[in-house]
Amino acid sequence: MELIQQNPDINAYLASDEAIDHGHPLVQETADALWTATGDAYSYAEAAFEFVRDTIPHSADSGDARVSWRASDVLGTRNGICHAKAHALVALLRARGIPAALCYQLLADDDGSRTVVHGLVALRLPGAERWARVDPRGNKPGVDARFTLDHERLAFPVRPELGEADHPELHAAPHPAALKALQESADRQELWRKLPAAL
Repeated sequence: MELIQQNPDINAYLASDEAIDHGHPLVQETADALWTATGDAYSYAEAAFEFVRDTIPHSADSGDARVSWRASDVLGTRNGICHAKAHALVALLRARGIPAALCYQLLADDDGSRTVVHGLVALRLPGAERWARVDPRGNKPGVDARFTLDHERLAFPVRPELGEADHPELHAAPHPAALKALQESADRQELWRKLPAAL
């Protein structure tokens, strides 16, 4: 699948907004600590991915009812669903000048019924000719996402026979439907009802 930049200006994928608040002191502090431990763009990107994947539990796995959506809040509460964790990783990457985008999949239950939009991340390292998608959702039995730039190791490879699909668009800001669901949900139970079933 060919990934498509929604905005031709690469600088759009370095910008800050209300969800990707990489100017926040906690985001900067986390980015500085990860950079100090690595020192080059590839190692930093891998460390940032593993930090978000492994140290911020997906709230459905942990049972945490809180809803976070702003990158700094995700880092502060160590909590979030896929979309929130994607916001945190994009903020950490952009904090070190690595272009990063939000991208989405349409996933379904194992019988093809109820669909939901899943959020993940694409990044473009300095000097790279192409974008690469990674999924910081968090591993668990049956889910083994990895940081690989030459071939994808996502949490959920799509199953077209069940109506699942990869959306090729690279968004510079969170999709409004996903962001609205996060912002307007008092807890995760409400969020599950509000998450978009399509884009």
